[in-house]
Amino acid sequence: MLDLGRLRALHAVAVHGTVGAAAAALGYTPSAVSQQIAKLERETRTTLLERSGRGVRLTDEAHQLADTAERLLSLVEEAEVRLEEGRGLPAGRLRIGCFPSAARGLMPPALADLARRHPSLDANLSEVDPHLSVDLVARGVLDLAVAHDWDIAPLPVPPGVEQAVIGDDLCDILVHRDHPLAEREAVRREELVEERWIVQPPGTVCHDWLIRTLRAVGYAPRVAHQAEENNTQVALVAAGLGIALVPRLGRGPLPPEVVPLLLDPVPRRRLRALWRTGAARRPAITETVRTLQELWPEVAAAG
Repeated sequence: MLDLGRLRALHAVAVHGTVGAAAAALGYTPSAVSQQIAKLERETRTTLLERSGRGVRLTDEAHQLADTAERLLSLVEEAEVRLEEGRGLPAGRLRIGCFPSAARGLMPPALADLARRHPSLDANLSEVDPHLSVDLVARGVLDLAVAHDWDIAPLPVPPGVEQAVIGDDLCDILVHRDHPLAEREAVRREELVEERWIVQPPGTVCHDWLIRTLRAVGYAPRVAHQAEENNTQVALVAAGLGIALVPRLGRGPLPPEVVPLLLDPVPRRRLRALWRTGAARRPAITETVRTLQELWPEVAAAG
């Protein structure tokens, strides 16, 4: 009889690519994951992991077993949903993936509220890129994702994944207080042609939106610096090294050297909650989504 916990460990390595990343997703230590897979190898009398440089790779047999594990875990989830639905109360483990600024600005009060009202619910948060989180939900690695997209860059959602809108997050242009535009309340895209931009790395939702938006009005932005974290972008603006387009959610108070300006029209990104169709009736999902939607007006006003 194959142990479900060991199959879950193998599936996590297949999804995340490394033992360390699998351990982080499961809430285990890398040693514990390695031990689980070693026991599974002995049970199946099959080599599942092979050394590849400094990491490991799955054998062909391991990939076949991981595919089977994914189907088994889906059946287990279905059974758990039915039991939780029958009780009518949020309970059990809920794995949530969320992009960094929402993890900082939205999730702390939401998780605290859920923990207070539903002590039987064990909600676990991981920071995940929006594009990656949708795939992780579809594959059953995450139960719920909080992601975002933009009007000209919608988030692709595969079949079998449902979604609900949480709210819209507004974005500001940040400039140094000595910048010629600092006394203005709002600026147009055409006025920013000669600016040096501080942007997120290519491939991120925010970077792609900015590039596409500015090209739509006839110019490509002059990228001076790339920084993944919004707080780093703010620090670079404070040092007078360029301007940045930064969402309000999770941004925190700005230093005195930085001035926010409205961009006309105002850019906004839409926050969405996503979950698998098979888990749509799970009280933990419905209650968490409801909590996020109810908290959003307060969080957006604070931002």
